[in-house]
Order: sequence, then structure tokens, then C-alpha cells
Amino acid sequence: MSSPAAKTSVDPTMIDTRTMIPISTDAAARPKAAAPKMRAANINFFYGSFKALHDVSLEFATNRVTALIGPSGCGKSTFLRNLNRINETLRDTRIEGEITLDGENILHKDVTEIRRRVGMVFQRPNPFPKSIFDNIVYGPRINGMLRRGNAAEIVEKSLRRAALWEEVKDKLQESAYALSGGQQQRLCIARALAVDPEVLLLDEPCSALDPIATAKIEDLLVGLKEQCTIVIVTHNMQQAARVADTTGFFLLGKLIEHDKTDVIFKNPAKRETEDYITGRFG
Repeated sequence: MSSPAAKTSVDPTMIDTRTMIPISTDAAARPKAAAPKMRAANINFFYGSFKALHDVSLEFATNRVTALIGPSGCGKSTFLRNLNRINETLRDTRIEGEITLDGENILHKDVTEIRRRVGMVFQRPNPFPKSIFDNIVYGPRINGMLRRGNAAEIVEKSLRRAALWEEVKDKLQESAYALSGGQQQRLCIARALAVDPEVLLLDEPCSALDPIATAKIEDLLVGLKEQCTIVIVTHNMQQAARVADTTGFFLLGKLIEHDKTDVIFKNPAKRETEDYITGRFG
């Protein structure tokens, strides 16, 4: 007669008391953290011989808003413009490191495709000298996304996503220059959204706007993160606190700290961050 099998001892602290099933400690059985939508690794950037960014590494989670803050000239806008390779339009510049989108290095990809997937909105509204309608369809047209009869649909969808449709639906053929500054900025956001970008970059989009227009942009960003990943550069720390899930602090071309926004503003890990947040410098 065979002897009974030896009993396996189980640490009672490792049992789920709701099901009485031992909890696995095997790393392979644990849920994996979601891969970042974008990732910058060891970025160094040069304007001629001047080194503007120093070994910057930062990850951007899918469908989250990341704010980049810091004093003027600290490198945050330079870093942002590298995320869709806009800096390549400047002469005598050079980048080192890796920037990935869904795990693929964008520095080795077709730049037109990258800029379709990673849209950009600049500090001051820059609508084209065209009608509102033609501003929106410009991107889809040059990217081969227009089909017979779908232009009007793209325009309405984009303007609705930018919370502008109700204000302009009856004047789509009028010049974009006839809009107010806040409306022009939302038009530029709608223009960027028309090609369905996966990531939207905004470089101080509210710096030239009044408080009412700023509030509309902020409300818009909170809703848009359900549709794309957002990175915003801002000098307005209250704005970062209102709209961002995570915040990165730049100083002298270096990323000093990146964490959840409430941590950055309430309990930063670095003295430099605390000094900036509390107004001791900057």
C-alpha cells in the first residue's frame, strides 16, 4: 500500500480569505503594468554646440495628461518638440537617445507618419489663411484620408471634439481669422484632431488667452484624454494641478522629477522641485 502524499504547507498570510485559494507569488502570474504610449530614453539635444537637454528619460501613459513645468529656458518646450521631431526643421541641431511610440523608435520612421500620429498645438493660435472648413480638412487631405462625401463628417467630428462646433457651425466658410483668440486655439486643436492623432502635444496653449478661454481649453483637455495621450507644457502651475495626471519638473535642461501631480505639488522628492513650486526661485 502506497504511503500518503506529503502535505504541502501554505503560509496562512498568503491565502485570499474570500476564496481560500493561495495567492501566487510568481512574478509571471501577476498582472503586468501597461506599456507606456510614448517613452523618451536618455535624450540629449544640441543647438549647435549648446547642449539644451541632458540625459532626459520620461514615459507617457496611454490616455493620461502629462504636464511639463519649469522656469523659462529650462528645456521643456525643446523636449516637447522632439516628441514629434519638429526640432528637425531647425538648422544645426542634433539629438541623441531614443524616443518610442508603441515601442517603435520614431527617430527611424517616416516623419510625415509620425506627425500624423503625434499632433502639435503651439503657444499662439496659428490658423491657416483659409476658411474654418478648409483649416480642418487640410490634414486629412494631405494624409490621403479624405473620401467622397466624408469631408463634412470629419469637420463636424473634429469641431465637436474641440468643443467648437456649436459656435461655428453656421460660418464654416468664413475666414478662421474672424474667430476670437480662444476660438482660434480650439480651431487649431480641432485641426490637429482631424487626423485622429494618438498623442497630442501642446506648448503653452493658453498663455495668450483670457481666463474664460483658458477654462474652456482645460475642460477640453480633461475630456480629450479619453481619446488620446496628452502632453502639455505650461508655466501655469495651477493649470498643471487642474488638468494633469502626472507632472515633470525641468531645470537647466534636466528632468529633476516626474511623479503623480498631487505628489509633485504636495510632497516633492527633490528640493529643487519644492523651491520652484513654493516660489523660492523661477
